[in-house]
Amino acid sequence: MDIPTSPVFLSEDSTEPLTLDTRLPRSERTQSIHEDEGRATVELASIMTTASNPVSPGPSSPPLDQSRMQDFVPPTRPSSTPFPQPEPRNTEVRCTSCPTDTDMELDGPETTESPSILPLNEPVGMNLNDLPAEIHECILDHLFGFRVSPTSKSSVMRWGTALRHSRRKELSELSLVSPAWRVLIQERLYRHIKIKATVQSLRDTYAYFSRHPHLRPYVKHIEIWFPVFQPKYGPAARFTANNLPTVTVDGLTNASYVLPVDNCSLEEVFALVSECFPEVCIMTLEGGERKKAPRVRHWIRETDQRRDMPQIESIRTLICKGQWNLIRGDDDFDTIVSALPNLQEWHGSYSKPKSKSYLTMADILSKPLKLTSLNLCIEGDYRREFSFPPYFMKVATKVHFCTKLALAASTPSLEHISYTGRVCKQFFVDLAARQRDSRHDRLRSIDLTVKNCCRQVANWNESGSGITDMNFINSFEALVLAAIRALGKLRAVECLRIRYVDLDSPVPPLNPYFLLRDGWCSGVWSDAIVTELNRVRPTAQFEDLSESFGEVGYNKDGRMTISPDFPKSKALSLKLSNYALLSGGISIT
Repeated sequence: MDIPTSPVFLSEDSTEPLTLDTRLPRSERTQSIHEDEGRATVELASIMTTASNPVSPGPSSPPLDQSRMQDFVPPTRPSSTPFPQPEPRNTEVRCTSCPTDTDMELDGPETTESPSILPLNEPVGMNLNDLPAEIHECILDHLFGFRVSPTSKSSVMRWGTALRHSRRKELSELSLVSPAWRVLIQERLYRHIKIKATVQSLRDTYAYFSRHPHLRPYVKHIEIWFPVFQPKYGPAARFTANNLPTVTVDGLTNASYVLPVDNCSLEEVFALVSECFPEVCIMTLEGGERKKAPRVRHWIRETDQRRDMPQIESIRTLICKGQWNLIRGDDDFDTIVSALPNLQEWHGSYSKPKSKSYLTMADILSKPLKLTSLNLCIEGDYRREFSFPPYFMKVATKVHFCTKLALAASTPSLEHISYTGRVCKQFFVDLAARQRDSRHDRLRSIDLTVKNCCRQVANWNESGSGITDMNFINSFEALVLAAIRALGKLRAVECLRIRYVDLDSPVPPLNPYFLLRDGWCSGVWSDAIVTELNRVRPTAQFEDLSESFGEVGYNKDGRMTISPDFPKSKALSLKLSNYALLSGGISIT
């Protein structure tokens, strides 16, 4: 369990933090001494005030002793003086919270205090808990990073904002600063926890949160990862605790890796989460990546499939990493969804592309889904192809995946769909055909990352991808054109993005894309695209329509030459007809 093994907490009956007070108590003085020294102090203050002013005070300041000052007649105050009375000046500059020399002396005289200065006998001190809550949040955000609500869109799209730290033990010591910090620190440390999906790890987790029940509501995101192998040392047939590894002269051990034997089931995971974490709203299941990896068991015993899974009503978002080890059929998906009755968002990704991934998802997408957001990544390697791989040819002979994807996108409750894989214009054709009443359509955004465009080809070398393959560029243009036509029925769609990512591209900024957001368009364009956009969305327009790719040139052979630093900014306009010039090759100069 990836949580603090020895966290630092304040006890529940802890007191407020001590406040440092540097003032010393005054000694009690007799009444007679107080009166004599008081008169001397007033007389001294009067003389200092008279001597420090450029003009002596007028009759408004009578002498203190008439018998001793009868012959003294103070001069009258000139009428040119701007202020009728002299301002009392205090030549002593000191801190009200620091002891003075007279305070340090036991029998020394007391000084008169100005009404604007607080009496020293009243407690004046600053406490850390007296600061506003916003100040505490800013200090901890500087140390931990800014928190994002687990239900916000930015948190859903970027799971790094869950704020898991490698220095959790060091940061947990900050909970000793004050009781106010204790709660704020624990909220951040336990907001996202990661647990190993073994029987022993689940037992340790249950025991830990049983001893600290006040930490349970702080957990908002729980991540469960299933090991796909475990080490085995020596010639023994199975791993035992007494069979310790031996180190060779090269610093290597004689360990080999075998299938795990202590992995728990999804039933045990759901039972732990439902009982220990009442406020968790995001769950991540990581099936792992390995050749011939073991399938995650859904039940403790296979004979228990007739029972119902433990219910977790607080879960709103499910993230499946290495989904092939978690879901290998539509019945596996039904089992997982049955435990999450309030599921709204599903993010599924596969480690390696295979035909079974497409076929399994085609069966799942054919079912009615009560989701508001669907994020599916089947092929995310972002590499160009020279031809269709054999596994996709196998898929194409059984089902057209674009039609199944369009069926899922037409779900009435769906608001956002994101897909990474193979897609063609048939997706938008079927999606637009299924729209009956745009008033009940809730789809707001469509985000497609194109691996390749499925299409009918005569030769195997005509099914490649990349900016130098005109067959792919023409298919990409047909995909964008079909998307714009579908906007005529998809009135609620506010954001549309179609992009092709090639990490091996000689000029990555020339990778084709189309983006429509907030009424502005950028990316690839042609006369047909501009005409269709003006018809279905008259208020939308391109930011820029450039006839060329920018800082490019051509050599004597007609090949395009591009400087290595092209372009300095993102290309907002890519005319599709210019890609024909790249089919002969690109020279980087």
